[in-house]
Amino acid sequence: MLLLQIERKPPSVPEKKGLIFGLLSIFLCGLGLSIITPIIPFLVAPYVATPESQAFIVTALTSVYAICVFFASPVLGTLSDRLGRRPVLLVCLFGAATGYLIFGIGGALWVLFLGRILEGITGGSISTLFAYFADITPESERTKYFGWVSALFGTGVAIGPTIGGVLAHFGYATPMFFGAAVTFLNFLFGILYIPESLTRGKRLKRIERSQLNPFTQLVQLFSMKHLARLFIAGFLIWIPNGSLQAIFSQFTKDTFQWQPVLIGLTFSIMGIQDIVAQGFVMPQLLKKLNDTGIARLGLGLDVVGYLFIASSAIFQFAPLFILGMFVFGFGDSLFGPAFNGILSKSVSSSEQGRIQGSSQSVQSLARIIGPLIGGQIYVSLGHAAPAVMGALLISLAIPILTHQQNGNVTSKNKVK
Repeated sequence: MLLLQIERKPPSVPEKKGLIFGLLSIFLCGLGLSIITPIIPFLVAPYVATPESQAFIVTALTSVYAICVFFASPVLGTLSDRLGRRPVLLVCLFGAATGYLIFGIGGALWVLFLGRILEGITGGSISTLFAYFADITPESERTKYFGWVSALFGTGVAIGPTIGGVLAHFGYATPMFFGAAVTFLNFLFGILYIPESLTRGKRLKRIERSQLNPFTQLVQLFSMKHLARLFIAGFLIWIPNGSLQAIFSQFTKDTFQWQPVLIGLTFSIMGIQDIVAQGFVMPQLLKKLNDTGIARLGLGLDVVGYLFIASSAIFQFAPLFILGMFVFGFGDSLFGPAFNGILSKSVSSSEQGRIQGSSQSVQSLARIIGPLIGGQIYVSLGHAAPAVMGALLISLAIPILTHQQNGNVTSKNKVK
């Protein structure tokens, strides 16, 4: 009954409790995404016989999670456009807490996969959270607000691996139980305090079956000329990004013989870059560059970061890897909010949930493919291969984004 509480009219600025809930949920998404990073090879190890099998299972668990997000994101996004953001977010928080708990209990490989499946199904809530913030922010300042959201997400990503590494001293499953507990507490907080951000007048009148099919939505997205190039570039970017996240802990364990604490601390670099970039760099860049220009700058830094990471594998020199993660994390923190800003400005308020859900589906499709490719070339071509793939694919994406910007300028000139 609490899920169906009387709707409150959203204020012109976020209510304090609703804002706390939204920001805390964003933070927990980042935390949940990364808390498993330093421990996953160690959780898998008891169930496999060889390092090659271990690398395959680690990347397969990442791909299974992405598969579930791929199918769930458009459903959750569209349901939030029809029913409101609140009930969707609460169901997702409860499901995520359950997934963490099951993964922590473990006992067999199929149990680990079941936990990741539940986390993945509810992991599509990030699209609803972006839609929630789109509801409560003016369009002219949306990129700035998305930057703040990305910074908080980055904080969760930064703290997650460190927490996971430290808690692993009390058992490799302990970080998962911690994630379950804090997510469930946020679920309870949401039941009590979260306001609905989408008024009934702005909701979808009905849901078409095609809106719940991720493949149908992908076809529709890529048929829209002003979005197609954007998503093609994003797809090329997210493939190696997913590969890096999936193979990161196995890479450092195999190449540098690192343990969970050091793995967690190093992975935290990516989250720290979000905080620095959004707090200090992004406000200055917004004065000089548009969203597409900032996105291209971030991608250039990503390429440099990947090259440093590849070099660290070739020379087995850990400082090069740390430098590469520092540069890559900074570039990725610039690209993310700029991309979301471009995307949110391309559709009306009634379609924010659907378009953000579809964006998550494209990312998830790339993160299904990326870990599988990354895991295979990691085993067959060497530890540097996933990073080399990243540098090549992002180099292809940069001119596509340039074409996107030129196309937008041409369209505006025609209108004038």
